[in-house]
Amino acid sequence: MIRAKHFPRRRRQGSTLILSLIFIMMFAALATAMATLSGANVQVAENQHKLANARACAESGLDVIRYWISQTAISGLTDPEDRFGTLADELAIKLTGITNVVPQHSGSTITFSNVPLNSSTDQYFSAVLESIDADTVQLEVTGHYGSLSRTIRSNYFFDTRAHTVFDFGVASKGPVTLSGNIELEGVNIQIESNAYIESWNSWTALDITGNSHIGGSVKIANPSATVNLQGGQAGIGGVTGEEATQPPYTQYADGPTEFPEMDPTPFIDFVNSPSAASHVLDANDNTSSDASYSNLIIPAGMNPTFSGHSTLEGVVYIQNPNVVTFTGGTTITGIIVTDGSPDDDSGTNQIDFQGNVTSYPVTSLPEGAQFDFVRDQTGTFMMAPGFHAAFGGSFETALSGAIAANGIEFYGNAGGTIYGSILNYSDTEMVLSGNSDLYFNRSGLTEVPAGFVPELILYYNPSTYAEVL
Repeated sequence: MIRAKHFPRRRRQGSTLILSLIFIMMFAALATAMATLSGANVQVAENQHKLANARACAESGLDVIRYWISQTAISGLTDPEDRFGTLADELAIKLTGITNVVPQHSGSTITFSNVPLNSSTDQYFSAVLESIDADTVQLEVTGHYGSLSRTIRSNYFFDTRAHTVFDFGVASKGPVTLSGNIELEGVNIQIESNAYIESWNSWTALDITGNSHIGGSVKIANPSATVNLQGGQAGIGGVTGEEATQPPYTQYADGPTEFPEMDPTPFIDFVNSPSAASHVLDANDNTSSDASYSNLIIPAGMNPTFSGHSTLEGVVYIQNPNVVTFTGGTTITGIIVTDGSPDDDSGTNQIDFQGNVTSYPVTSLPEGAQFDFVRDQTGTFMMAPGFHAAFGGSFETALSGAIAANGIEFYGNAGGTIYGSILNYSDTEMVLSGNSDLYFNRSGLTEVPAGFVPELILYYNPSTYAEVL
């Protein structure tokens, strides 16, 4: 029997060490890669954080400039090519005294340089307004955070202000007083007799005593001004007492309502033109007897009293200074205009209708060149800047248009229907007393009445918002 031989197994010395080293190298490489990737992610996150801050600065700048643009308006009479320059001037006025937001106007651009937001973190913005055309302005705002920046661009367009005093039956810059038996009513719906009162210089915006009542609601601009009701029937919107001084009957305005600029210039130019064939009132005119006038000019300082029945057609142009009184009845188919200062609230210049007034729209004027211009000027009965207007008699027919003056009063038995609004451009009190029942018919009135010029403001166009890469 042969025994099997056993050979000794060779040992592979050092293989475990080599494998261990390989694994150590692999894990070390992975650790290094992960550390490098983590560091890169931290750097990316830091860059994203800085870029987000830069973009936030741009958004803040957009809101800042957008706010100041919303506070700025220019006259609707401004020539299109002059709009941007006028906008720059108005922005400069609005920003007077604000040392960190200073507009610099040059040609077709307005620049705001390095407006600080947070000096400690080097956050600021710069902005450029650029005139693209007569109707469009482009705003480009760049936000800065350290060395990084982001830019946002959007457009604005010029258009008229949306809300004007023609949305109301009565609108007054000064306080309003109703005493006696006054009724303000809407002919079709009560909102036609809504009232708007600014009353910035008086703590009492509306004072109603006796049996007086406003059929619509009242909106007050001065948030500190109050409503005073005295008398059991004194009320607003169909209710009386404390309830009438609360919403929805009395409200406080949440934004500006525009009193459009009065521009009698086109009427004055017309009445002074040869085609108007105007009659210039002089000492030879007997104003105490019945008389008819077409396109009448009342020179400054005449202070006439028309005691007979006066029939007026076309434009009645009253130069200042003047006190014009109608004690007899008056029939008007036309528009009354004056050339007083829109800032004159003194009451020195006056137009006083003590008798009854009969009014017809300008569209019913006779054919002919003498009235061609006037027939198209609809919606206005009186535009009297710098004059106090008073009415003491009733309206035999509806007054065919808006009444605007620097001070308005209705007294005695004045009353009737008005196709339009009553606008007091004066900070002084507007008084309605006696038995002046007024009925407002504003149905179908969508156009701004002739001679009134709404302000132009810049509207933001959200569809043009874009980040500039």
